Amino acid sequence: MNAKRRINGILVLSGIVLASFAASGQTTAPYDQPRLPGVGVAGGVHNVPHNFADQAFVKLVLERALAEEQLGQLAQQKSESADIKKLGQKLVENQTAFEEQFKTLARLLEISPPKTLSKKDSQLIARLSGLSGAQFDEEYLKAVAKDNRQEAQDFQSESQNAEDPDLQRSTREDVPVISKYSQVIDEAARAHNVAGDAKK
Repeated sequence: MNAKRRINGILVLSGIVLASFAASGQTTAPYDQPRLPGVGVAGGVHNVPHNFADQAFVKLVLERALAEEQLGQLAQQKSESADIKKLGQKLVENQTAFEEQFKTLARLLEISPPKTLSKKDSQLIARLSGLSGAQFDEEYLKAVAKDNRQEAQDFQSESQNAEDPDLQRSTREDVPVISKYSQVIDEAARAHNVAGDAKK
């Protein structure tokens, strides 16, 4: 009899526990489900913060692309030299490709592409717009050579230090493209006798 009473008591207690889980809306034990970092019972959590340096780099590339596209267009309009016009056209093509590539990365990194020129770039374009002939060619070559050298350094650094794998892969692929374009700029600068100044 005592054994039967103990069994009945256990069954009653089990029923009370199950009823309490049912009343709370839980059908399984709350700690039975394995959990991964960033993943809860309800599903994946997508608000993992992106690396600030990666975001800043992508924004810088897009700002630069916007400026260099306009510089390339300006060269085609203002220069009287066929090679500078061709260089300007190549600049527009290259930066348009970079812009499309990095707009995709901007979406992945959740940043908004710039829609207007920076104050510095606006001032540069305004200054070059007031020049013509050989004077324009010289100042234009100095500007694009300086910008290209900085771009090469930035891409080289980001290709090694980027935290985002897509960004790192893209910058690694872009480094040789930028290097090749640097040679084109240097050749044009030498042809116009501004190679020394352009490297300052």
